Amino acid sequence: MLVLRLMLRKEPRSPVRPITITRFLIIAANYVAGETMDKKLLLQDDGKTQKVKEISIMRDEQKLKMILGKLSWKILAMLAEEERYPLEIARQLGVHEQKVYYHIRKLAKAGAITVAREEKKKGATAKYYKPVSLAFGIEFPQGYKTMQMPSLMAASEQIQNFFHEFIDENGAFDGKIVVGSPTPHGPFKTSARDGHYAAHLTFFLGQFVKMPQEFAIKLDVDVKAEKEEKNNLILVGGPGTNLLTQEINEFLPVRFNMQSSNQGFLLGGMVSRKTSRVYTADVAGLIAKIANPWDATKRIIVLAGNKAVGTKACVLALANFWKKTLQEYRGEGDFATVIQGFDLDGDGKVDSVEVLE
Repeated sequence: MLVLRLMLRKEPRSPVRPITITRFLIIAANYVAGETMDKKLLLQDDGKTQKVKEISIMRDEQKLKMILGKLSWKILAMLAEEERYPLEIARQLGVHEQKVYYHIRKLAKAGAITVAREEKKKGATAKYYKPVSLAFGIEFPQGYKTMQMPSLMAASEQIQNFFHEFIDENGAFDGKIVVGSPTPHGPFKTSARDGHYAAHLTFFLGQFVKMPQEFAIKLDVDVKAEKEEKNNLILVGGPGTNLLTQEINEFLPVRFNMQSSNQGFLLGGMVSRKTSRVYTADVAGLIAKIANPWDATKRIIVLAGNKAVGTKACVLALANFWKKTLQEYRGEGDFATVIQGFDLDGDGKVDSVEVLE
């Protein structure tokens, strides 16, 4: 694959920089733009960020010649900067208007430019043109190799919105995933048995978020001891096993019913503030996103069940069934949805979920 990049002019009369040939990764075909030109996606990875844009693939050598003339290329580069009409281009280049019209017609015939809009100017209609793409290339069918495709989940607006605060400017994970300690701790003196579900969650996150520099998974007791509550947090496990879930319980739209007893506390299921419904099934759980009460500029995502199997259902709901789970997420304010897990194949393990609220 050869890619022809449009080199943008910074000054109207400055010389046009030469065409450069660069190697990029073409990651996917989008759609056919015409008989002689396809559009694909061009991926550029500088090691920190990945960026994509469309590239038009020229299929006709005669039409490729039409855009490679010196003045045609100047005009195409100018249109890549911003939409322009022919008389404006002629004035900036200092050439006759008819000469510009000739090259505009050539570029349009080659399929390289299109009319962006029209305006009335001094009784006439001025047509503003723009390139069909900001990259053009030629491609031969040989040479394709099998590779693991970049995840298209990153293109999902719903996923991007839900995890927006957890992805830094370089695309790396920005936060902590907090699981309960496996040793007896907290007022319930419980040993967490749901921490390993975080492994499945991180496989999911790894499809669209880069690995952070620092270790991201922490025990609840360590977060408290190191006073790291003022971070973006993903809490895995209910208040019986995760001390941080216990401490933010009062802020949740669907809270866990923690009842006092001679033994300290008993869990009585989840209670919805919105509907007052009570969910007591072991396989029921909560997926919530709220402002961090320790730092309002940060966010907390909670994946917590009445029991460990309910927490597993929540992780599956977000990782495997995120379209259904997040269908009511609007990106503003607190969010909560109640999940129930099901064993559809009868092997004793949760493998499907339903959204209850």
